Amino acid sequence: MDPIEKAKENNIQLPSELIPDPGPNIVLGRGLDYTTVTDRIAGIVYLPWKNSPKKWLVGAFISFCFVNLLMLAVYLLFTRGVGIWGLNIPVAWGFAIINFVWWIGIGHAGTLISAVLFLVKQDWRTSINRFSEAMTLFAVACAGMFPILHLGRPWLFYWLLPYPNSMWLWPQPRSPLEWDVFAVSTYGTVSLVFWYVGLLPDLASLRDTAPSLVQRKIYGVLSLGWRGSAIHWHRYQKAYLLLAGLATPLVLSVHTIVSFDFAVSQLPGWHTTIFPPYFVAGAVYSGFAMVLTLVIPLRAWYNMRDLITLRTIESAAKLMLGVGLIVAYGYGSEAFFAWYSGDKYEAFMYTNRMFGPYGFMYWLLILCNIAIPQLLWSQKVRHNLAMVWTISIVVNIGMWLERFEIVVTSLHRDFLPSSWGMYVPTKWDIATYAGTIGFFMLLIFLFVRFLPSISIFEVREQVHHDLHAAPVEEHV
Repeated sequence: MDPIEKAKENNIQLPSELIPDPGPNIVLGRGLDYTTVTDRIAGIVYLPWKNSPKKWLVGAFISFCFVNLLMLAVYLLFTRGVGIWGLNIPVAWGFAIINFVWWIGIGHAGTLISAVLFLVKQDWRTSINRFSEAMTLFAVACAGMFPILHLGRPWLFYWLLPYPNSMWLWPQPRSPLEWDVFAVSTYGTVSLVFWYVGLLPDLASLRDTAPSLVQRKIYGVLSLGWRGSAIHWHRYQKAYLLLAGLATPLVLSVHTIVSFDFAVSQLPGWHTTIFPPYFVAGAVYSGFAMVLTLVIPLRAWYNMRDLITLRTIESAAKLMLGVGLIVAYGYGSEAFFAWYSGDKYEAFMYTNRMFGPYGFMYWLLILCNIAIPQLLWSQKVRHNLAMVWTISIVVNIGMWLERFEIVVTSLHRDFLPSSWGMYVPTKWDIATYAGTIGFFMLLIFLFVRFLPSISIFEVREQVHHDLHAAPVEEHV
């Protein structure tokens, strides 16, 4: 008899590290039932700190060190001004806007996995949607820092909000900075509500199974009185569906508005109508790459091979490949427009992008975003988690390089050669960027330890469907 079936028949739970890796066509591993799902996912939250994986402890400590670096960089920025960055004329936009667009893009996969794939009923999203939603919130938090820090007087950021004041000071509605404020704040608010509403049933499960009184009290308050009654589930399903419908347009609208920061200008390299869909595709591309970058190590550290199966990772890799082809089409369209327009300034911009002072970065982003991801056409590569993880990191690097090319190479060669200049980031540019990465990773590490990183009730529902579908499949 199969060891898993034998253990299940004798009501024995196998250690998670002994459970084999399910096949590529299975959403959830065999041997899971309602009790084991709760025990496995909630067990990560209840795990004593001394028993935490060493890799988790090391990663959390390194992330905390980078957070301190961020605090130092922000303190110097507040006391000395934006002059500590490498900004100059004509490159008045630098790392701040590059990283803002990059972080907003990373947050897009969470909304796509949670809302869009929920509406089209893709079952493979079940194991990673909660993690992706949290990643969205943390990425938006990192993105929101950069426009505020870039203001010059960041302590007056509230002037961007339309609040009644005695000086009759109102925001300029034609400013792209204002568009970003409303787009990012709306996106962050809806994503937060969507994430928290989805957490309610799981918080109630933690409340009912927590080993300590303090944990039961905390999760009891956070669960907002959830009892799992029929009326609770009825209202929950309506609210979740409504929020999914509201969040879906945000996938298109938020990065479209971010692209308008560039597209409404008259600058060659920015003034193009392809930017809205091009930016959205790039955002989803980098977002899925970050999901795979984080999920694959998490799966290994906590032995969740039967919860985050190969099919889930392969499906995300396929979607990343498909969106990457759209991004490649956008690159080709940019080159075609530069040639077909007959505009000498546009043609020079693209030639300078490929062969100018920053040309090596252009060819590196082509390698990272187009050439290397084509390996995902191979099923063997998609089934090799080390390869998928490496490619996802490469894509994240490539998408950052793309934002660098869009911002810097379009600015550093002005219409007049006398206005040409170069942009070189300072150590404080790099420190601020590295600090936000540390802040993002620290939030991820804490989220995994304090909240269920996988949706308990959705996995239970999937187990229910699998159990009832098995006899039909066997009969067929």
